[in-house]
Amino acid sequence: MVPKVQLLQSALSDLFAQANTTGHLTLADRYGLMAAILDESLSEEERRCIDRLLRAVSRGRIKIVDDLSSLQ
Repeated sequence: MVPKVQLLQSALSDLFAQANTTGHLTLADRYGLMAAILDESLSEEERRCIDRLLRAVSRGRIKIVDDLSSLQ
């Protein structure tokens, strides 16, 4: 049995804002996105937010980094 993942209310919008500010996605960010994608109860707005993040990565505006967190 796979445990149910509950996302925080503003987690995706916060992640989107942080990624746009810093210009990169960390390992923790990617795990958060993976959990969000697997959540079947995402709203349409949250799905569009994920799509915008992935589009920004594919266009090179946001880089994938191997840092665990953006907090140093």
